[in-house]
Amino acid sequence: MNRLFLYGPPASGKTTVGRALARALGVKFVDTDLLVCQAEGCNISEIFATRGEECFRDAESRALAEACAIEEPCVVALGGGTLLRSANRELAEKSGAVICIDAPDEAELEARILAGEVVRPLGNKAKERAPHYASFPIRLSRFFLLDDSLVLAGEGLAQTIVGGEKLVTDENVLKLHPELAHGTVFTMPSGEEHKTPATILKMWSAFAQAGLGRRDRVVAVGGGVTGDMTGFAAATWMRGIDWINVPTTLLSMVDASTGGKTGCDLPEGKNLAGAFHSPKLVVIDTDFLSTLPPEVMKCGLAEMIKHWAIGGKKEFARAVPDATEIAGNLSVKVEIVREDPFEKLGRRMLLNCGHTIGHAVEKASGYRLSHGEAVAIGCVAEARMAVRLGLAPTGWPEEFAARFAQAGLPVELPAGMSLESLRDIMRGDKKRAGSTVTFTLPCGWGDVRAVKIDLNGDLP
Repeated sequence: MNRLFLYGPPASGKTTVGRALARALGVKFVDTDLLVCQAEGCNISEIFATRGEECFRDAESRALAEACAIEEPCVVALGGGTLLRSANRELAEKSGAVICIDAPDEAELEARILAGEVVRPLGNKAKERAPHYASFPIRLSRFFLLDDSLVLAGEGLAQTIVGGEKLVTDENVLKLHPELAHGTVFTMPSGEEHKTPATILKMWSAFAQAGLGRRDRVVAVGGGVTGDMTGFAAATWMRGIDWINVPTTLLSMVDASTGGKTGCDLPEGKNLAGAFHSPKLVVIDTDFLSTLPPEVMKCGLAEMIKHWAIGGKKEFARAVPDATEIAGNLSVKVEIVREDPFEKLGRRMLLNCGHTIGHAVEKASGYRLSHGEAVAIGCVAEARMAVRLGLAPTGWPEEFAARFAQAGLPVELPAGMSLESLRDIMRGDKKRAGSTVTFTLPCGWGDVRAVKIDLNGDLP
């Protein structure tokens, strides 16, 4: 990454994203509107009022040329009409990569324009310029600011933003994307069975051989296992270095990409060793989804359905969701993490819906069942628990199960497996206190409750 240009309609968020992205990457931020004001000695409204739009466009072109002459890496926020001039577009695309931010819906865009501190002389130009903005192939559909993390969702973002960084990938990702080999410092063996302290030791050794110091950062490019392990290794390498997360599966995009939970499994249970260490930047690039087989996509749909249940949205899962849908689903988790980042208040526990049984099913299967399949089974089993405890209506588990089944996911415990057979595994759950484990039971759309259950007694 040398020079990134952020472009799009007025009020689409170029300056907000630009500042946050530059901070996450540790590079200079440039706002061409500010360069214009500094050069002309007045604000943009005054330029329009006293000298006209053409004069402003000339000043804007000079500001772009000034930004393109900066030799150090930088993120540049462009005015909403800067690249209407073909010469400006040619200069920007020759000098760096242009990321075009999609406009929010009409009502949101109008609200931003009206509420903004900066007066926009031309108002809302999103519809009029839609074909122009659509001609830029690298898209940013949605963004979030989550404490220390900036989360970006779009198309074509990953290589544009993290090209040239030090990468941790997994072997499957590397096979599908051999262009990543050049920057890779460690390749994870694929599979949950490798999410172990032994792999962390190998990763630390690779960091040492690559010469990673306290001011360096590392980028995880892979599924949830790769992100969890890289984040944990980064949290503990030289007492903590920055990291960037580039999830490549739908499951990791909607679940493991944000929240700051990192770690590895132990023989006694999943994710028992770990740390809270949020990535500085999360890049959700839907281009990766084109390489995923249907069974892997289904795993992500399981977590999406879980989020919809928590958020009270009766959505149906499309086989291949787009960046806007993924970001909208992820927003359920983002809002909860904002309220309870370190799982101290109990709110964040809602995200464990279905996971107490789900994790036990996953482990009992010897990880033959994927995480998403186990979560689907766990969510339905815990919904049935809620009915037996009198917390949910009788028909709720079947309604919930139908959403998972529609996505092609299993909803019943595998043959030979029962809640009783899972009891000892559930005793190793992180949410255990003595013999009591907190289950997060789905009781209806938008109704998820934390319930303490004594595993030494009868299971509901």
